[in-house]
Amino acid sequence: MNIKYRTNKRTTRENKKNGVTWLTYDIFEQCHIKCAVSTRLGGVSEGYLGTMNMSTTRGDKAEYVEKNHEIFAEAVGYDRKRLVMSDQIHETTVLRIDEADAGKGVVRRGVDGLMTDVPKLPLMTFYADCVPLMFYDTKHHVIAMSHSGWRGTVMRIGKITLQRMHEEYGTLPCNVAAAIGPSICQSCYEVDEPLLEAFTGEFGSEAEKWFLPSDKEAHYLLDLAAACRYTLIDAGMDEADIAMPDLCTCCNPDYLFSHRASNGKRGNLSVVMELL
Repeated sequence: MNIKYRTNKRTTRENKKNGVTWLTYDIFEQCHIKCAVSTRLGGVSEGYLGTMNMSTTRGDKAEYVEKNHEIFAEAVGYDRKRLVMSDQIHETTVLRIDEADAGKGVVRRGVDGLMTDVPKLPLMTFYADCVPLMFYDTKHHVIAMSHSGWRGTVMRIGKITLQRMHEEYGTLPCNVAAAIGPSICQSCYEVDEPLLEAFTGEFGSEAEKWFLPSDKEAHYLLDLAAACRYTLIDAGMDEADIAMPDLCTCCNPDYLFSHRASNGKRGNLSVVMELL
């Protein structure tokens, strides 16, 4: 498969086992955690959902999704019976997950972020162009992950995630390693004037750096990952501790699910994190 990378700098590593392909981040290599981003490869779903669709919300057969979870967990190496998943609505709720939540699946509706300090308790969020944000507090041994579409980015869900980690576990941004996952790149993400105004209303002139003019009148190309990075740095993180995405979902629709590339006919990728 001819994969198109968005930068010359690789931040992810491709992993394969039993026909399943997933991505890991080099920034977490020395951390005592597991972090894996699924691809489209290795599952049993069919058609536009093929093959590794990880979500029950896209019209897939329940038995196919269940089998995909079984296959993915076996390949990556986590206990899917203990899995806790998000139920995303493009807002900013980041929920603390404890041992009592293990295996409940969706613990609460309307959650775009999860965090825990419990070992061997896998957390999972879902994507198909929106930005995965993954965090590890190296001092307090805490993981967190949040789903940042354009609404979540405008509302600074990255900063809110760091604040919630501080509230619950004492996390300081200077002790955090973070990765911004595979997501839609600037050249693929055309947006309109109201969205530009939403970003400039929140971030002021800083937001102008994330927009380029489009060929279409009153439309622009938005670098959503750059906006997420700014949010994390503005919250106190060091830029060197943030891994940027090297893959665009929309540029690689046969490898990663993309809402834009498929006009909405797609499955969902997943990100799973677990403390070891």
